Amino acid sequence: MNWIWIVGAPLVRAMMWTVFRVRIEGIEHVPRDGAVIVAPNHVSVLDGPAVSSITGTGRWRPTRNLITADVFSGPLGWILRQARQVPIRRGAGDTGALDEAIVAARSGSCIGIFPEGRVSDDPDAGLQRIRSGLTRIAIPTGAPVVPVGIWGTHEVWPRAGLDRESLGRRHTMAVVYGEAIVPHPHEAPAEFRERFRNGLEAVVSRARNLAGDPA
Repeated sequence: MNWIWIVGAPLVRAMMWTVFRVRIEGIEHVPRDGAVIVAPNHVSVLDGPAVSSITGTGRWRPTRNLITADVFSGPLGWILRQARQVPIRRGAGDTGALDEAIVAARSGSCIGIFPEGRVSDDPDAGLQRIRSGLTRIAIPTGAPVVPVGIWGTHEVWPRAGLDRESLGRRHTMAVVYGEAIVPHPHEAPAEFRERFRNGLEAVVSRARNLAGDPA
C-alpha cells in the first residue's frame, strides 16, 4: 500500500458512500496476501474505482487493474501510474500488458481485470462474452479468481455517460465477492471461462437483489 492507496482508497470509498447507499458481501473471499485476481462484471465506469476502493480498505490490498491505455494522460494518467495500474490497448492483443499482469500475479499481487472487456451497453441483457485475457493470466499463474458482482453504479454513470440528475437520488450500489475459482493446471481455457461465468452470474444476481433490482 503506497501513499496513493493509503490516501486514495479511503477517499474514493467515502465519495462512493456519499453518492450511493452501499451494500457489500463476501469481501472475506479476497485473501489478505498472496496472488489473487479480482474479476467484476462491468456496468459502469465507476465499477473499477468502487471495487478497488472497497478491496483496498476492506482487505488493505492495492489492486493492479488492467485499464484502457486511452486514459493514461494528464493528471489522471499520473495518478494511475502512481497507483501502479497497468495500461492495456483494447482490441490490440496487448501481450505486454498481460505479461506485466502475469509477472505481478506471480509475485503475489492482487490483479484486477474486467473479463467482459468493456462497459455493457445494456446490463439488463446479462453478461457479455468473457474474453480471453482472464484465462491468459489465471491459468499460467494458478492465481485464484474472485468473481465480483456489482450493481447500481450504472444508475448514475451508464455507458452513455454521467446522469447528473441521478446524483441526488442516492441509488443503492451492491458489491458481492464470490468464492474464489481456482484454475486447474491443464484446464482448457474454454472450460475455465465457463466455470468462471457461472460464478460471476451468481454474484451478479445476488448483487441485483441486494440493490433492490431483482432480475
